[in-house]
Amino acid sequence: MADLFEGGAVGALMGEVLKGAISTIKKGLAFEPTLESNIETLNSLAPLVEEIKKYNMLLDRPREEIERLESHMRAGEELVRKCSKLGRWRMWSFPYYQSKLQSKDGALQKHLSVNVSVQNRRDLMEVVDGMRKVLEILLNGEFGRYSGYQLMGLCGAPQEPACMGMEVPLSKLRIELLKDSVSVLVLTGLGGSGKSTLAKKICWDPQVIGKFGKNIFFVTVSKTPNLKTIVETLFEHCGCRVPKFQTDEDVVNRLEVLLRVLGKHPILLVLDDVWPGSEDLVEKFKIKIPDYKILVTSRVSFPRFGTSYQLDKLDHVHAESLFRHIALKDKSSYIPEKNLVDEIVKGCKGSPLALKVIAGSLCNQPFEVWQNMKERLQRESILESDTDLLFRLQQSLDILETKFSINEKECFMDLGLFPEDQRIPVAALIDMWAELYNLNEDGSNAMSIIHDLITRNLINVIVTRKVAKDTDMYYNNHFVLVHDLLRELAIHLSKEKTFEQRERVMIELNGDNRPEWWVRLNPLGIIGRSFSYILGMLYTQKQPKVAARILSISTDETFTSDWCDMQPDEAEVLVLNLLSSQYSLPEFTEKMHKLKVLIVTNYGFHRSELNMFERLGSLTNLKRIRLEKVSIPPLCILKNLRKLSIHMCNTCHAFDTYSISDAMPNLVEMSIDYCKDLVKFPDGLCNITPLKKLSITNCHSLSALPQDLAKLENLEVLRLCSCSDLVGMPDSVKGLDKLSCLDISDCLNLTKLPDDIGELKLEKLYLKGCSQLRELPHSVVKFENLKHKIHVICDEEMVASLWENLTIRNLKIEISTVEVNLNWLPGVHS
Repeated sequence: MADLFEGGAVGALMGEVLKGAISTIKKGLAFEPTLESNIETLNSLAPLVEEIKKYNMLLDRPREEIERLESHMRAGEELVRKCSKLGRWRMWSFPYYQSKLQSKDGALQKHLSVNVSVQNRRDLMEVVDGMRKVLEILLNGEFGRYSGYQLMGLCGAPQEPACMGMEVPLSKLRIELLKDSVSVLVLTGLGGSGKSTLAKKICWDPQVIGKFGKNIFFVTVSKTPNLKTIVETLFEHCGCRVPKFQTDEDVVNRLEVLLRVLGKHPILLVLDDVWPGSEDLVEKFKIKIPDYKILVTSRVSFPRFGTSYQLDKLDHVHAESLFRHIALKDKSSYIPEKNLVDEIVKGCKGSPLALKVIAGSLCNQPFEVWQNMKERLQRESILESDTDLLFRLQQSLDILETKFSINEKECFMDLGLFPEDQRIPVAALIDMWAELYNLNEDGSNAMSIIHDLITRNLINVIVTRKVAKDTDMYYNNHFVLVHDLLRELAIHLSKEKTFEQRERVMIELNGDNRPEWWVRLNPLGIIGRSFSYILGMLYTQKQPKVAARILSISTDETFTSDWCDMQPDEAEVLVLNLLSSQYSLPEFTEKMHKLKVLIVTNYGFHRSELNMFERLGSLTNLKRIRLEKVSIPPLCILKNLRKLSIHMCNTCHAFDTYSISDAMPNLVEMSIDYCKDLVKFPDGLCNITPLKKLSITNCHSLSALPQDLAKLENLEVLRLCSCSDLVGMPDSVKGLDKLSCLDISDCLNLTKLPDDIGELKLEKLYLKGCSQLRELPHSVVKFENLKHKIHVICDEEMVASLWENLTIRNLKIEISTVEVNLNWLPGVHS
């Protein structure tokens, strides 16, 4: 037919007419499918529009928007109704109505795809904004108790450090940080160059505080960072209830909400000790907020973040000044010639860490030691890597003293048993060293060694709660911090011997990764091998035998509890560092018959469920157990246990199976600290007659003491400080004939002392912070009969109101000065 139209058989006019006729017929044929399509569209939309109207009324949305959509729907319905009535005899009008249908359908589709889509986008943004406002209200409600969430150094930087010789780098860092164009600044330099010290110092700089106020946060990231733990810590230290994150995406979303709430004021976030490979973690903290800056400290410069500031080595003048300040602070000791000092300072190559440690090791040493140090340092002429620095630091360890028949170098090496950038409880070190090196149990020998390590600048000690003149050997608030390079040095020294000869074995288990020797010697852990190969291994290979006295195992949150069947037969100390929410004691603990000390510490934010505790039941040499931030299962019978320390744990099921006097009848010391679910003494505790020291502190739900307290006939020390719900003490306290120290400080609701407290032979009585204590029982005058002085430590106000008018000859009043810093006690409220 096309050929007919295009040829000369018909005239041109007739050809056009016929073409139009054919087009009309085709449109007419398409009319019915178009009509059906319109009917289907309208039928699908009708119920949805009714639901939109309903929600529109509930949410009080503008009526005009839904009315425009309904107008399009009504026009379409009217047209469809007309078209449905057209008979076949009107087929010549089908093309007209088919075009109308297409036009109406197009208008409806455009309205849905453009107008309604834009409206939905706007509504979604309003919902997000509304959710942020709700969260802001909730967050501000939580922050309210901290006067708008603003506290200095919330997540670290517990105190302002000294930065001797670093005034110029500090000034340059401040200038770079405060530039408007800088959002992320990387402070980079060799290990030990003072990056962390400078980052902490900048948090206290007057100009920086003037810019950011108290909205300054300091977070230590470390080699194996955990985003969830970091964000949980931020929430915690902002005074917020910490969310239970479902996914990593949830963590990032809630972090953004938190930062936007804080972003009402300028924010400075310091991410300290960021390792290569952690760039993606830093990216998650980059949120577009006005006046929000991130300061990163790292041994690498991270070019992707743009601005970096290289921290150079100290020049000779500043290096010598720092060295002399430490090495020659005791003027009565040997003072070397200037040339000798110059040579040693040159050997430190401008490294602040090397200068501090080596200067500390030479303080009070004779000429021969100084000369020997100079010769050692001259053997290495460069300082271009961490390995070079470790060599210099190692020189200072070779002259550590021997005290109490143990070389202090051994004690330093024990610091490598604990995770990087984590506090090490002094109480845990005392437990270890008392059993390993036969140091005295009160901790005085251990503290002497710790003091020497401090003097040599090998460690720092932070005290989170310090009362003036507190000398009763209580170290639960003392923690050791070790520079990560010095920790690496301790680990390096521990690995100098072969695996079979090491005194300490440190194992890190991340996810399904295992040490090479673990996979090689544990055939059940070999995947993909033939059955005959595995059988051969089972019969020919022995399981690994660990001959070390100390075993430390660190696991991450993805650890699957796939234990190798080791044979740590010689181990006397087992240190378990964990992050997972569920943790089972290894099967091989049942065979550790020489084990004396068990230390289990959860470094995650929430408490870990500890399982298989019964595996300890056969260990007759186990003397000390320390548990931190775990949910304790029912305890097993440990008849020879002498000390139990429980810190920040859930204890509600610990004593379900046995009375504690049946499970641990020979306890000499018990410490329970920051256990918020403890409402009463464990059943049977007063039946443990060997008990000499009992400390139940910061347990705010403890409201009463047992009436049979006097059954603890050998009790010498009773600490109940910061038990804020405790309202009274039983009169039976007077029966504690051997009690020499009673600490009830910060028991805010304690209204009276026992009537016969004067019958006690106390040496120390702590009453600081007992604000509801209005009067003293008359029996306190009997303290006059004591053959020794009694020290009462209390507030100045209490002295004036209660003690000032008493004339007791051997009474000594001490006014307490308290320094409290809980900033780096993670998860106190978790």
